[in-house]
Amino acid sequence: MADPMTPEEWLRALRAEGVTDIVEMKGWRTNNRNHKGLWGSVHATMIHHTAGEGPGLPRLCFDGTPQLPGPLCHDYLDRTGRLYLVGSGRANHAGTVAANAYAAVLNESAHHPAPDAAEPIDGNRRSYGLECENSGAPGREWTPRQYDVAVRVQAARCRVHGWSANSVWAHREATRRKPVDPRLDMNDFRADVAERLAHAPGWNPDEEDEDMPSRSNPKVKATPNRPGGQWLTVPLTGGLVTGPADYSGTVFLRLSGVPAGASIQARYVETTNGERSKTGAIVEYSATAGDTFLGVTNAGGHVDSRAELGVEYIVFDDADTHGLVGGQAQLLFWK
Repeated sequence: MADPMTPEEWLRALRAEGVTDIVEMKGWRTNNRNHKGLWGSVHATMIHHTAGEGPGLPRLCFDGTPQLPGPLCHDYLDRTGRLYLVGSGRANHAGTVAANAYAAVLNESAHHPAPDAAEPIDGNRRSYGLECENSGAPGREWTPRQYDVAVRVQAARCRVHGWSANSVWAHREATRRKPVDPRLDMNDFRADVAERLAHAPGWNPDEEDEDMPSRSNPKVKATPNRPGGQWLTVPLTGGLVTGPADYSGTVFLRLSGVPAGASIQARYVETTNGERSKTGAIVEYSATAGDTFLGVTNAGGHVDSRAELGVEYIVFDDADTHGLVGGQAQLLFWK
C-alpha cells in the first residue's frame, strides 16, 4: 500500500520517465470524487480503452456524464501519444472489483486470475486509472507512439511507489463487466513495463545501453523494540552503494506495532568515515492498521565520493516501541 502521489510528484515522475507531450487540463489538480469516498491507500494502476475515438474525449473524461460524473480517469492518452492530465484523487474509472483480482496486484503476482463474480473491493479507492483512445474493435491497433507512452505512464506509477510491473492491471482483469477492456495483450504490456523498470528513468530502447547499471539488493534485518521519536538507521545485510555513483531505486520496509495514523518520515542518508555527510529529501507516511509498509524511493540520486548510502526513518510516537519486521532494497547504480 502507498499514499497516492501529489500532482507535483506525478508531473516530476512523468517527465523523468520521458513523457514530454503533456496537456494539463485546467483544474485537474483538484478534479476528483474525494467527497464521495475514500482515496488511497493505493497499490494498483489500471489501463482502459475508451471504446470510442474522437476529439471530445478529454473533456468527457474530465467532466463525465450526469449518470457517471467525472473525472473518469486520472490520465487520458490520445492516439498521437499526447497525455492529458485529467484528475488527481478519487476517479470514477474502475468501480467495484473482484477480491481475487485485487489480491493479484496487491501481492504483485505474475498470475492474474479470471475475476470472481463478487466484487467487494472499491477499485476507485485503490487504483490509478489511465484511459487510452481506442475503439476496441478487433484489429484496431494502438499507434506505436501511444503504446510507448502508455508503457511509460504505467512504469512511472510503479517506479515512484516501488511496485513491480505486476501491479499493472487491465479493467477486464478486475471485473467481468469489461470483458475486452482493453483489447491488449497484458502479459506483453507488463513485460514492456518491467523492461522499463529495469533501466533508469528516461531510458529509450533504441539507444545503446553502453552504461549498464549494477544491482544492489540487500535485505533489511529484522529488529524488534525500536524506539520512536528519533531517526533510526535501517540495518541491511550488505551495503547499498559506495560513491561516487548515481543510483535509482527503492528500499522497502515493513513496520509492526506503530499506532494507526502515526506519522512516519524516511529519507536516504550518506555517511563518510562513519559520520553523516548528506541527507536526502524526506518522504512522509501515515501508519496503517496492522503492519505498515513503506517504499523509500529515489528515482535519480547521486552518492558523493567515498560516501556510503543508507536509509533512516523516524516514527513520531514516543509512547511505544515498534518492530522493524523486514524488507529489501531494489537499487540500480552506475559507477
